Amino acid sequence: MRAPWLEHYPPGVPAEAQVSAYRSVAALLEDAFHRFAQRDACVCMDSRLRFRDVDDLSQALGAWLQSLGLAKGSRVAVMMPNVPQYLVAMAGILRAGYVVVNVNPLYTARELQHQLKDSGSVAAIVLENFATVLEEVIDQTEVKHVVLTALGDLLGFWRGRVVNFAVRHVRRMVPEFSLPLDAGRTVTPWPAVLASGSSLSLRRVDVEPDDVAFLQYTGGTTGVSKGAVLLHRNVVANIMQCEAWFKPMLSKVGNEQLTIVCALPLYHIFALTICALMGAHFGAMNLLIPNPRDIPGLVRTLSKHRVNMFPAVNTLFNALANDADFARLDFSGLVVSNGGGMAVQQSTAERWRRVTGCPVVEGYGLSETSPVATSNRLDIADFTGTIGLPIPSTEISIRDDEGLALPIGTAGEICIRGPQVMAGYWNRADETAKVMTADGYFKTGDIGVMDVRGYVKIVDRKKDMILVSGFNVYPNEIEQVVSQLPGVLECAAVGVPDEKSGEAVKLFVVKTDLTLAEDDVARYCRDNFTAYKRPKYIEFRDELPKSNVGKILRRELRSARA
Repeated sequence: MRAPWLEHYPPGVPAEAQVSAYRSVAALLEDAFHRFAQRDACVCMDSRLRFRDVDDLSQALGAWLQSLGLAKGSRVAVMMPNVPQYLVAMAGILRAGYVVVNVNPLYTARELQHQLKDSGSVAAIVLENFATVLEEVIDQTEVKHVVLTALGDLLGFWRGRVVNFAVRHVRRMVPEFSLPLDAGRTVTPWPAVLASGSSLSLRRVDVEPDDVAFLQYTGGTTGVSKGAVLLHRNVVANIMQCEAWFKPMLSKVGNEQLTIVCALPLYHIFALTICALMGAHFGAMNLLIPNPRDIPGLVRTLSKHRVNMFPAVNTLFNALANDADFARLDFSGLVVSNGGGMAVQQSTAERWRRVTGCPVVEGYGLSETSPVATSNRLDIADFTGTIGLPIPSTEISIRDDEGLALPIGTAGEICIRGPQVMAGYWNRADETAKVMTADGYFKTGDIGVMDVRGYVKIVDRKKDMILVSGFNVYPNEIEQVVSQLPGVLECAAVGVPDEKSGEAVKLFVVKTDLTLAEDDVARYCRDNFTAYKRPKYIEFRDELPKSNVGKILRRELRSARA
């Protein structure tokens, strides 16, 4: 297909990336451990681990897992926030020849049971704070081996002991639990695993490019949560594609080690690829933030470091840009602010730029694409309002409901083809068939438009479109405009049933100006939208429901009836 975007690539970015540079994700990590052995791989709560440490610890963990007799390709669930143990666990599982199943640690018992059963996980590495949820469902799963870790386990001897005591006995953040030991199940503390594994040798496993590396579960917003099967070659390809795109801009840092803010959860594909994996490949230090919702704590942590790269979603950018203490920090080292996971609103991007001096570079991807598919140029001066250009070795096609390619400038479904596209959904050939075209494109379910330069703009998700008297209304448009009204912190638009028009627009608003009234918002909307786009209902709320990644959950708001 014609690729107009190639003419608009930044200098130094190739059309094709070296997508097969490594045979596996494990090989890529081992190369990073060797090249950057003495560098800090991460810092968490002021404690540091070098790449050499992650190398040694992951070898011990991997050897211990192999000693259990698990077959190659066995699934191992990892259920923890952004702590150093995650990096060790991920590397150890992959190096031992197993599959990482990333689990949201805030899952309910129902959600956890589904993911463990669906993936067929036989082992789980869990932060003890969440063990009580595992206890509820473990008997209904195939999990036979549990590794329990505590928050302070890799924070150093004395600091770790203090943190663990405080978490367990002062702040009481570890609910009581009692994991059953029947049916041949084992429960082993993290320190004992490492002690045992350090006396064993990690057996080299021939991991093929087409072997499964991750089962990355989707949010389930369109139904039952499904596991995107990401092969080693998919993930390696995306890391190398990102390297090709990022390297010209990050070279501005020179020989200085990159510091990446890792506030997005590592179990999410965005942080997994950009922070953990690409970060390792670049020899970067990840600043691990276990609880990004604690904005004052996050700001205190940021004040101690010269950060270069800040991946985030709109809600986190917005919260920080509106924080007075954050505005006082030194941003002289910040060269890239990556926006993804949800639409970045122009008002947020402008506020972030004013505060930090660094523009938000919006990109786009999904769990099914490992995840990055498009990105704006990193050398932009201002926010573009688009998701940018297809990255190297990636093709984007805008198609209609029959799967036919549409002309430039016509809205249709964004379809992606490239080496980063998943192998399919785990044990769901029927669901895979629904999203893959005969010519190898993944159908994203997002509606977009490509301009003559190859830049793509998302109009909205198919399922989020509101139909008012036969006219299409796209929530993103409503939200982008209303968010620029002074006094509005954030907002969300959804469709609700309406006897006259079929559906009507309902707008939920969180305000910073307590004097802002419904009439003010309605008047603003009358000035900015044609009649059928104007919200029929406006409701003020103290906060909007969000996922753990920070996406506003429109589906929860739809249940609110006018």
